[in-house]
Order: sequence, then C-alpha cells, then structure tokens
Amino acid sequence: MAVSAKTVLRTGWPPDYPLFQFPNAPLLVALGATGVARATEGDAQDYADAVASVGFAAWAYLELTDGANAFRRLLGAAGLAYVVTRLA
Repeated sequence: MAVSAKTVLRTGWPPDYPLFQFPNAPLLVALGATGVARATEGDAQDYADAVASVGFAAWAYLELTDGANAFRRLLGAAGLAYVVTRLA
C-alpha cells in the first residue's frame, strides 16, 4: 500500500503508529533558534539559546502529555530530561 506525502505530513509515518511527524510550532522555533545561535556570537547567541531551550521544553512537554503513542510520549520525556540537564 502506497502512502502519499500529504498523508505522511498530516498523520506521520507509519500512519497507524507514527514514529516520525512533521515538526510542530515549538520544535520549528527551537530548531530555528538553534541555527541562529550557531551563526551568531555574544548577546544574540545567548538570546537564541534561551529561545531554543524554551522551544525544546515546550515541544517535549506537548509530546509527553499529548503524544500520539507511547513512543512519542517517551520521546517527549527524554527531550524534557535533556533540557533540564542542559540547563542544570
């Protein structure tokens, strides 16, 4: 059975137990801020790192509390643990 790209972007892959999904808004913000942090120095880098940490924390919390399945919730728990240890 062939799965269309539209279905993969909407529901994730594989459709019946999504392991991979299109990134949600907090993850897109976090990834963008990480890119800015790597490309800058000084205060701009510090602000971008802070935005990335908040974005990753928000993404991880959403995955942990509202993940599509057990794998996604485990991924959220691991992401939240990473953010906490990175900030500690």
